[in-house]
Amino acid sequence: MAGTNLTLGEARERGDLLEVASYHVTLDLTDGTGKPGTDTFRSVTEVKFSARRPGASTFIDLIARTVRSATLNGTTLDVSGYDPEKGLELHDLQADNVLVVDADCLYMNTGEGLHRFVDPVDDEVYLYSQFETGDAKRVYACFDQPDLKATFTFEVTAPEHWEVVSNTTPEKVGAVRKFPPTARMSTYITALVAGPYHKVTDQHDDIPLGLYCRRSLKDFLDPDEIFEITKQGFDFFHEHFGVRYPFGKYDQLIVPEFNAGAMENAGCVTITESYIFRGKVTDYVRENRANTILHEMAHMWFGDLVTMRWWDDLWLNESFAEWAAHWAAAGGTRFTDSWAAFCTDRKGWGYRQDQLSSTHPIAADIPDMQAVEVNFDGITYAKGASVLKQLVAFVGEDEFVSGLRSYFKAHAFGNTTLADLLTALTEASGRDLSNWSAQWLETAGVNTLRPSFTLAPDGTYASFAVTQEGMAEHGTLRAHRIAIGLYDLSESTGKLIRRRRVETDIHGARTEIDDLVGETPPAVVLLNDDDLTYAKIRLDERSLSTVVDHIGGFTESLPRSLLWATAWDMCRDAELPTRDYVRLVLNGLAAESTISVVETQLRQARAALASYADPSWAPTGYAMVAEAALERLRAAEPGSDVQLVWARTFAGTARTDENIAVLRGLLDGTEVVPGLEVDTELRWDFLQSLVARGAAGEAEITAELERDNTDQGSKEAATARALVPTAEAKAAAWHLATEDDTIPNQVGLSVIRGFGHPDQAALLEPYVERFFATVSDVWARRTSEVAQNVAVLLYPAWAVSEDTVARTDAWLAQADHPPALRRLVVEGKDRLVRALRARACDASATS
Repeated sequence: MAGTNLTLGEARERGDLLEVASYHVTLDLTDGTGKPGTDTFRSVTEVKFSARRPGASTFIDLIARTVRSATLNGTTLDVSGYDPEKGLELHDLQADNVLVVDADCLYMNTGEGLHRFVDPVDDEVYLYSQFETGDAKRVYACFDQPDLKATFTFEVTAPEHWEVVSNTTPEKVGAVRKFPPTARMSTYITALVAGPYHKVTDQHDDIPLGLYCRRSLKDFLDPDEIFEITKQGFDFFHEHFGVRYPFGKYDQLIVPEFNAGAMENAGCVTITESYIFRGKVTDYVRENRANTILHEMAHMWFGDLVTMRWWDDLWLNESFAEWAAHWAAAGGTRFTDSWAAFCTDRKGWGYRQDQLSSTHPIAADIPDMQAVEVNFDGITYAKGASVLKQLVAFVGEDEFVSGLRSYFKAHAFGNTTLADLLTALTEASGRDLSNWSAQWLETAGVNTLRPSFTLAPDGTYASFAVTQEGMAEHGTLRAHRIAIGLYDLSESTGKLIRRRRVETDIHGARTEIDDLVGETPPAVVLLNDDDLTYAKIRLDERSLSTVVDHIGGFTESLPRSLLWATAWDMCRDAELPTRDYVRLVLNGLAAESTISVVETQLRQARAALASYADPSWAPTGYAMVAEAALERLRAAEPGSDVQLVWARTFAGTARTDENIAVLRGLLDGTEVVPGLEVDTELRWDFLQSLVARGAAGEAEITAELERDNTDQGSKEAATARALVPTAEAKAAAWHLATEDDTIPNQVGLSVIRGFGHPDQAALLEPYVERFFATVSDVWARRTSEVAQNVAVLLYPAWAVSEDTVARTDAWLAQADHPPALRRLVVEGKDRLVRALRARACDASATS
């Protein structure tokens, strides 16, 4: 019988045996007096299902504090030995079965199951569910795997003043909300959100729209922009998918302490509160919110209407939504530069993940639930989306869309595998995709493309080729469709103008490009112009020199984004010293107009200083960035996005006494920059930077929390207290993060964010060994989301040394660690080894 870590074999066996018709779930969220419940809630589930082999046995999933009773086909089951880790055994099945389970289930504070939150502003209780990948069983008894779809009818008793939202629209009878049956769907996209949420409504194309948030945040909600993106998304997807939105109403609920960006529950999307802006944010942040809205909407078709059979196709679910969100943003909203942001930021996530030793094929083997829970990574999202983007280029966008329409219509409300999608695309395009799939989906690693040429006596190209390399561990050489751009530098304007574009196919280790023979070499040769393929690119010496001096000369955002990404990748690969990368960023951003690029590059420059800079040069680097940031903060257009980004960069890099004094002045109001509103969020940024440098402490944190006496304020204060550079503060933070299992998920995450500050490595040295002594126990004791935060974010990345590598190897040499945890620790080591190489490269630089 299965435990909570359901395996593929168990799921297949159960899927072959059962067909589930319906669930009727009755929940009581009150304490019996009409007030909200506290620790547990009553859950009664009636599930009707058939068995293809009468007389067989199976199991149903349930994690509850207690099971009051269970009956199968009218026969009482013995639940005295119920184990929450194993669910309930079901024996002697009939052809048609009715199971009723009455249980007391637990509210969670981890962002999984049914999460319970109390708003400190007004003491109101807010609930929301999060069931992906397998946490529906924390709320009702169910066959918790994606291929056992059914209809769901919920009946919920809750305080009368609450909003209660699920996948359908309820009828309210006193304190009871009766929801009509859903369409057939998987357990993981059912949902329940309840509490005194503030509600705003609208309608578009006959679809009722709802938007919800906590009452204490309603003044910060901007429904006009969220509804605008929502409506544009529906228009775009209706036009291109050829199938109307299939789930009736469309509610978006912004919920507290959410672990992810959002979740695609059918008609009941839950979204992180970080998308409610309590202060000024850049347009790039708004673009990210729009991307998330469109991502979840795309899932309504790809994931909810048509659902993967098992989690090995999770990549297809998430990659499609990632690709479709950028496609819709660029083609249907004001964020027309969405692909530039994808290239600069999201695609870089894929490249980083793909160069870890834990990299895996996009179409990965998922043997059990623990494996999928650590697979929400840069391969599953960003690399997969990149590969889908090039598949669109390979088959043609019109043909791709035609294939999607056929796929949605053929498999509506069913389950599929990758083969079903490829069949639809093959039929629509006439292209055999088997070789494409083998190269791109079934192999791991990223290729590197380089220009290789010789010159004729007259200075033109006598030969031109593109060479391709594989990774040492994953040497597959793939077929690439790329564009090669030749850019000339105008001496009069400083602009880089594309003279010629050649689109071609690359195969094997070397591909001759005869079309470029006889061309005069340009200032920049840009391989993969227009970002058609997924590959790292490198520049010849002349091109690199031009880019370093003139990256701002490109008139289009996408080639700049490609070259910014290349420079960052070269820094990470120890091919470009960190100090040279930082100088490139500071010089190039002076002429950069795309806010997503500015924000991403400055974030990466700070990361490079923390991890990749030679420690003896790092103070110089921080001073360079801080001085440039302060100068540009003062010179920027008052109130502009760029001004805000430079302000935050200054806060993050201020190290000298003079800069600390300016930062303190910005916080207390004695230093004024015209147009810069030092709002609630920026105040916390400034204060946390001061605390990390020992320039502020508990008194200032307490005073700031009194100014911002909210849930978010308490989390910001938790981060600030963990940043205090004393042994006592670090010990208290470590206890909260690794030993106190009562604190909510986001409080723990806030503490972790402040703990491992790179400037405090000496203070943190005792916690290198403590991490390895503690992490296995945390993994065994806590739920997946919370345990992963500890395993990933408390790995001692602050201790960039061979000794940390050796301690990691010693831990990995122990044989009893769960594979999912082992993978996360291996990834931490990989990043550390990369940092050591980059620091060595930077130390070898001459200036």
